[in-house]
Amino acid sequence: MSVSARKNLREKDARVILTDFKSRFKFDEEIFDPKPKVESIQLRDGELILVDGKSAILKKNGHLLPALKFDTVIRKLSRVVVDMGAVSHICNGADVMAKGITRVDGEFKKGDLVVVVDEKYGKDLAIGEALEPSVSIREMGKGKAISNLHYVGDDAWSVMKTLG
Repeated sequence: MSVSARKNLREKDARVILTDFKSRFKFDEEIFDPKPKVESIQLRDGELILVDGKSAILKKNGHLLPALKFDTVIRKLSRVVVDMGAVSHICNGADVMAKGITRVDGEFKKGDLVVVVDEKYGKDLAIGEALEPSVSIREMGKGKAISNLHYVGDDAWSVMKTLG
């Protein structure tokens, strides 16, 4: 994929994005420097927001998501663990099916963001939106459980790899 150039965001625009992001994830502590340098890279299906040169936020369909490399936020999300047979499908953009889920760590509601990890290595594979609450997903035997929003292998991930 061709990467569009980094574009510096105006301080006002950056503040709006960072404030919205922090309120969405209910951070009490400061996760960004007081005067961060905020840049954006246009993607085919959204925008990657860099904060002080690091991949932090993915803006997709009007929603702000943590980038898979933004560990500070990822570690606060509930986790859905999938079997190794599901990994290649998820890394190709497939939604997470209940049948492939081996464990749910944490409590969440329908619509909350979760991180999807593999059962063998615990690697972060995707950020998804819960289609059901955690209580229901633990009991589901079939059907879609998590909508895949950002995953290893998507455009944003490819750009993040080039940034280091």
